[in-house]
Amino acid sequence: MMTIPPSGLMKGGVARKRNWFRSLLERVFVDKSKRFDVVRPLMYLFQRIGLQEKLQQLSIVKGTRLGLLLSKLPLIHFPLHRWQETYPAIGRECGEVALFLGCVARLVDIETNISTIYVLNNLGYTVHVPNSQTCCGALYQHSGRIAEAADLIQRNKKAFSGLNIKAIISTASGCGAHLTEFYSQYQAENFSAPIVDINKFLVEQDWSEVKITALPKKVVVHDPCSMRNVLRASSYPYRLLAHIPGIEIMELAGNNFCCGAAGTYFLDQPEIAESLLSDKMAALDRAEANYLVTSNIGCLLHFTSGLRDQEKKLEALHPVTLLARQIGIQ
Repeated sequence: MMTIPPSGLMKGGVARKRNWFRSLLERVFVDKSKRFDVVRPLMYLFQRIGLQEKLQQLSIVKGTRLGLLLSKLPLIHFPLHRWQETYPAIGRECGEVALFLGCVARLVDIETNISTIYVLNNLGYTVHVPNSQTCCGALYQHSGRIAEAADLIQRNKKAFSGLNIKAIISTASGCGAHLTEFYSQYQAENFSAPIVDINKFLVEQDWSEVKITALPKKVVVHDPCSMRNVLRASSYPYRLLAHIPGIEIMELAGNNFCCGAAGTYFLDQPEIAESLLSDKMAALDRAEANYLVTSNIGCLLHFTSGLRDQEKKLEALHPVTLLARQIGIQ
């Protein structure tokens, strides 16, 4: 899932505020995240025939949370993708890992998870994607519903048990932060393998046999709050991207401030969220980059909507997606 709002943004009971979007996710999807695979082609059709755009233009939708949510939805890619249980290593074999798909990413950011599998396979890792995995539980945790969050943790532990793996890979820093933080807070029993952010895991691998095409472009890196403040892993995306020949990497100015996405905060407090995003858009203008990379799905959606609203050609994506393209993913 996405990240919890920074503590400074939760005054006045904002963190406890429930909204219809969160309730919908909880009732329909959180406990059964496989449903996202069913919804994805329907959303793709919804966009392709222009219904999303028409709905946004209705007067009864403009200015509402529904309108705001629709404005954040990116174009759906890979609508009919179905997950395999196992993706074998390519060439040399270095071991086995498992991939945590997440919820929102499973719906609207399939490319990141596909890219992760592709890169890991090329490094010699077999990747397992357990079909019974579910939401990480962050949505419940953020609203104070600890029992429900703990139940999802237990279901995921069971889903990933019995695998001979080195790590459980997380591509969304919000999911990774929740899964690792839960244990320190509630002394829960750990998973059978460590939860590791994809950037960190890849940085620690041997890249000597992987061919990477040069990319003589400027890439600006955004540090998600969960990546910086919880996982303490914000240096890894920079080190990972440095494997791409010819690339120019720079930090997004103001990285120590939240982008405004913060889980469902952009729906609870849209004015503040958009103000924070506006600062990021100004920083991107000054950077004059070709790509923006971020390792959190909520931040990625927030940035993408801002870029679309301002008609900027700069592309926002996950670091591993950019790397996979240079390795040769089709």
